[in-house]
Amino acid sequence: MSLFNKTSEEAVDITEKIKKVESEAISSIIDKSMTVIGEIHFSGKARVDGMIEGNLQGEHLILSETGKIQGDIEVSSFNCYGTIKGDVKAEILTARSGCKISGTLSAKALSVEPGACIEGNIKSGSAEETKERLLPDGKFPVATSISHDAQ
Repeated sequence: MSLFNKTSEEAVDITEKIKKVESEAISSIIDKSMTVIGEIHFSGKARVDGMIEGNLQGEHLILSETGKIQGDIEVSSFNCYGTIKGDVKAEILTARSGCKISGTLSAKALSVEPGACIEGNIKSGSAEETKERLLPDGKFPVATSISHDAQ
């Protein structure tokens, strides 16, 4: 897992949070046969195997390979295997191989596996680190299309 621009203490803290989240039981599941239209607010750990058209806000989210979201996500941690069209704000964001993300990603810790496809803007790190990376005109460096395919 790659954690860019992190001190060893910050990296250990984030790694511990990831281990804690991974060991937590899933409390809510949207089955692959389900389509949900509207906003969703949840606590605990949720997994989406189906389709959501609307915004999500909660703690820990897993979007499976069959999962699709069209809307914005604001969570503590996001583990993406599926497809999303919308903006994502997460403290910890992992883009897994085979996922497709279109939108603005904002994460304190961002990890992208080979084979993940990300199209949009990426903001990673703390607010202080982000300010340090601004271009002279005050804008963020932007990647309009990033695709890392395993060959």
